Amino acid sequence: MTSHIAGSAMTFPGSTRVEMVMGIPVSVDIRTALPARELAPLLDDAFAWLRWVDDTFNPAKEDSQIGRLNRSQTIRQIPELIEVLHRCDELSRATDGWFEARINGVIDPSGYIKGWALERLSRALSNAGAGDHRITAGEDIRVRGSAAPGKRWRIGIRDPRTNVIRKVVFANDLGIATSGGSTIVNPHTGEVQNALGSVSVIGPDLGVADAYATAIYAMGPLLARRFAAELAASGPYQTMIISRDGQEVSTPGFIDYSGAEARLAG
Repeated sequence: MTSHIAGSAMTFPGSTRVEMVMGIPVSVDIRTALPARELAPLLDDAFAWLRWVDDTFNPAKEDSQIGRLNRSQTIRQIPELIEVLHRCDELSRATDGWFEARINGVIDPSGYIKGWALERLSRALSNAGAGDHRITAGEDIRVRGSAAPGKRWRIGIRDPRTNVIRKVVFANDLGIATSGGSTIVNPHTGEVQNALGSVSVIGPDLGVADAYATAIYAMGPLLARRFAAELAASGPYQTMIISRDGQEVSTPGFIDYSGAEARLAG
């Protein structure tokens, strides 16, 4: 589904398209003033890329490269596959094993791959001249550029359990990942983790934010707050944690994007 954003006679309209990919609606909203003859192939390529990622990395698809790898079958030497597996190993080390794409001998990069795919797509759109865009896939969002001349993107972060908007952030260049709407296991025990409501992580790379959100959710309340505070103190990734009873705590850098008053105790 494609819609055009109204523009004046002196500018070309942007365009938005929504398609089902990875089992969820994915939206690509381009606001850069480009002619329709350039927008249409850009959107075609965007969704072709996302479908390729799903076909390659979805462990539920028997003929995906991850599915074949899990069954010890021959796989193609795809640079992106090597990149993703290597990055997942790095993120496992960075989170003391709380993000883990290999559990009980089964490889499943789901906690990273959607964010990675959207991050790669965002860079590709920028390189193609569409620097003002928003890409949304479930609770993963990547914004770049401006929503309108001089206007930052306004992004409502929803609690995936209640669908209520818990925070609104304003940004020109940001990745936003929220975990808690799907099953996440404690990688150390294999047990399903549900002690938190949701975890949202914002930062410059959506794939990394996605992995951190997955890891922090898996940690449970006490470790999650400690790790989030340490993560915020050491770099650009900021966190908002919502407990099962609806209480909300955020690291200071997260608040800078939203102007909220809550603080995360270190």
